Amino acid sequence: MRTASVERNTKETRIQVAVDLDGEGRCDVATGIGFLDHMMEQLGRHGLFDLTLKAEGDLHIDFHHTTEDCGYAVGEAISQALGARKGIERFGDALIPMDETLTRVAVDLSGRPYLVWKIDFTRDKLGEFDTELFKEWFQAFAQGVGANIHVETLYGENNHHKIESAFKGLARSLKTAVAIDPRKADQIPSTKGALGGVKGVAANADEA
Repeated sequence: MRTASVERNTKETRIQVAVDLDGEGRCDVATGIGFLDHMMEQLGRHGLFDLTLKAEGDLHIDFHHTTEDCGYAVGEAISQALGARKGIERFGDALIPMDETLTRVAVDLSGRPYLVWKIDFTRDKLGEFDTELFKEWFQAFAQGVGANIHVETLYGENNHHKIESAFKGLARSLKTAVAIDPRKADQIPSTKGALGGVKGVAANADEA
């Protein structure tokens, strides 16, 4: 069973996450931020993994800490569920159209976190949510899960469509990347036999 649970407690947030990578896309999410809840549900549903996420944060200040820490916690839970990452496809990518918008997302579960972010918003907020926080979530998620993630809106006008297509693209990319190839189920997906920075495998690998 590729499952994991994570708790992240700080002076700013209290977060509980549980994931099942081989689930059915069931989601139980409550962060106190409606738009973030909606995006997390997109992640689980389209990634076809079960996700439980409960968060309490200092929303009286702003949404920054809760958004960022949810990214860390969800990423860490997925990383733990992957274990040594034996047998996974490792790479995944998706092109997601949403009305006038087209977004491309590519993921490498290499163990080395890096984010390339190419989405330009024309508004500072979506409802009460600061659009700059979407990049903070993706950056924290990349760090937590240990992945190289590229996100680019190729074209589009509607800011909601841009970000929703990005989360759906991440979900579909992860669905592919975490899948097990039965032909190599006992192998680390790297010619080096190790992925950099992943617990349970060589942590000093510079390349994979």
